[in-house]
Amino acid sequence: MADSEAPISPPAAEALPVFTPINLVLLSLLAFLIYTRIRPKPPIVLPKAPPPTVFRVFTPPELLPYNGTNHMPVYLAVRGKIFDVTSGRNFYGPGGPYENFAGRDASRGLACGSFDEEMLTKDLEGPLDTLQDLGPEEMEALQGWEERFNDKYLIIGELVPIGSEKVNKAKGAEA
Repeated sequence: MADSEAPISPPAAEALPVFTPINLVLLSLLAFLIYTRIRPKPPIVLPKAPPPTVFRVFTPPELLPYNGTNHMPVYLAVRGKIFDVTSGRNFYGPGGPYENFAGRDASRGLACGSFDEEMLTKDLEGPLDTLQDLGPEEMEALQGWEERFNDKYLIIGELVPIGSEKVNKAKGAEA
């Protein structure tokens, strides 16, 4: 090898700056991810519990205000059982398709598949509807509705006529 033919060495590598735009973006993203993992979490706020429901005896006039108006819960009766259907307010409350049944005995209307007001007992002071004139198909339909309500809603009371012995006992227990 001749002196003039000395090996050519590659040029010295230049040091690149650490703070390039892409490195700044990646560093910012890393800092944000670390912050989201270690930042203090706000306390979990549980929803307010509903007021306790006490099983009680209702007469038809006492049940009537529980129709969803004036911020009242929505109750309806089926064969003497009173169900709290407030969670289904869209159906049973004001403006819902079953609103006629709110605060009332819905047994006859459910059995007949009718939501008309003619299905409701007019005289709230009189005896309860015995449903004796209904046929087997209507009673079967009513039983299906009752089972559905039993599965879905809380039974919160019993519907009895005015002057019933149960009403008098309940009033005596409250005093």
